[in-house]
Amino acid sequence: MLYAIISEDVPNSLAARKSARAQHLARLVELKEQARLFVAGPHPAVDSSDPGEAGFSGSLVIAEFQDLEQAQAWADADPYIKAGVYAKVVVKPYLKVLP
Repeated sequence: MLYAIISEDVPNSLAARKSARAQHLARLVELKEQARLFVAGPHPAVDSSDPGEAGFSGSLVIAEFQDLEQAQAWADADPYIKAGVYAKVVVKPYLKVLP
């Protein structure tokens, strides 16, 4: 089943994001290589595809996991949590309807 992992950043998270980005992306690449990643990306803090120093306000990952507990465990192990990027992470089931 697909699960949405919706994360909210702490204020001024850009430096912490940059420091943990390689490890964060490596985990997403692993999901992609396993054909389990539906979509992943950050939410720019401003209305721009290049927010610059404004940074990001959070992230969204939608991926396939065996169950909610595995999805939560995967989310809890995100390097962005250890780096102090995320203030809050919510994991919930997701059903793709369209397209």
